[in-house]
Amino acid sequence: MKRYSELTDEELIKLYRSGDDSAFSVLVYRHKNRIFTTIMLLVKDRHLAEDIFQDVFIKIINALNEGHYLDNSRFIAWAVRIAHNCCISHFRKKNARPAFALIYNDDITSGDSRIDISQEQCIIIKETNTAVQALMDRLPETQREALILRYYADLSFKEIAQTVNVGINTALGRVRYAIINMRKLMEREALEAVL
Repeated sequence: MKRYSELTDEELIKLYRSGDDSAFSVLVYRHKNRIFTTIMLLVKDRHLAEDIFQDVFIKIINALNEGHYLDNSRFIAWAVRIAHNCCISHFRKKNARPAFALIYNDDITSGDSRIDISQEQCIIIKETNTAVQALMDRLPETQREALILRYYADLSFKEIAQTVNVGINTALGRVRYAIINMRKLMEREALEAVL
């Protein structure tokens, strides 16, 4: 039999549904960084992100136990959609609009990382992330959200459309215009730095 780490998400879900809790632990370990990063990008508050992260996995457990997960969908896209909906629910309760956060990625600096980077490279990555955050903060909210879901949550355009309840062409357009606007902002910043 394959080790848990060699199993696909769907195989792990089947094992979990048949009573093997260890299989769910592997799913959590496999996807926790991407889901947490998505939440952090949406809420900008580490403590709130941790609370929402826990809520997300409670909802995932309940949905799996109730048979709401369809085997033909990608687990990570489904989980990110749940995370997105939990963030939106939080902001609805608070009557606030989501503000997007600094690119937060524990993969880069955690001991768990399989990427071998120097201290200098780590500083460059953090400075780049700060610069990207500043540019993203200047984008319209819908474009920021689409960009986060596409490049940080790694969702397809179809999955983005389903997550934010828009048509696929709208999701495509939002990502496209976000990239165009970020390029314009970078060019403007470079020009201002020269002058």
